Amino acid sequence: MAPTAAAPAAAPAAAAAQKERESDPNFVTALARGLELLRCFRTGEAMLGNQDFVRRTGFPKATVSRLAGTLVQLGYLRYDDSLGKYALDAGVLALGFSYLAASDVVALARPHMLAFAQSYGVSVSLGKRERLEVIYMESIRNDAGVMLGLGVGSRLSLVSSSMGRAYLAALPAARRDRVLAEFAQAYPEQWKQQEAPTRAALAQAERDGYAASFRDWHPAIHACAVAFKPVGEKDLHLLSCSASYGAVTEETFRETLAPALMALGARLSDPAGR
Repeated sequence: MAPTAAAPAAAPAAAAAQKERESDPNFVTALARGLELLRCFRTGEAMLGNQDFVRRTGFPKATVSRLAGTLVQLGYLRYDDSLGKYALDAGVLALGFSYLAASDVVALARPHMLAFAQSYGVSVSLGKRERLEVIYMESIRNDAGVMLGLGVGSRLSLVSSSMGRAYLAALPAARRDRVLAEFAQAYPEQWKQQEAPTRAALAQAERDGYAASFRDWHPAIHACAVAFKPVGEKDLHLLSCSASYGAVTEETFRETLAPALMALGARLSDPAGR
């Protein structure tokens, strides 16, 4: 799974992009830093303390304290006096659901995802890249999938999940190399373990038109995914289907589920390729 314990070190390209943003007179550094605090929370983490924020962002402790206090007053964080830690508050939830409610992609994909899940007895998810991870925008869960508590807002590894691999395989080679270099810089230990299977999976995805993760992201999960560009959207979106490896075989994924998922991605795509 994607690492969650510490903030990644800034890769050279990312550091240069950050410096360029901060030189923009329209860029508000304080606002950006506040949003960075909110990004520190990961799937399954309910509470974080000041030291967690400092470690993950690299910001000074005094800066973290001021930012966290402001976010509490605005309703985006709440503070637990007994634990001395912060949790996300309703303001974040309101923003997230406002985004999803306004998303034409989610509205377009949801009925197709539901029909796919019911037809094939698998779980189906919609996502997109968010920095060095993939984030779920919608998820239709089925009994054939292992119940891992994943849902809207869950984050997956960019290199070991089928969604992440589908995204990487769909990129032009030069851009893919830059993203992988950034990931290697940020998460050297994970990349050391995942480089070989990731590169093999990307070669497979380029050849076959879909990406697979057979127990790579999670030891109990088989999954395949495709990238597509929805009508009117500029960003790549990702569709995956998954199931317990004991419930659905690799052969079924390759021969039945992957072709069906590719067909669904094609139906949801912008025919002009914009």
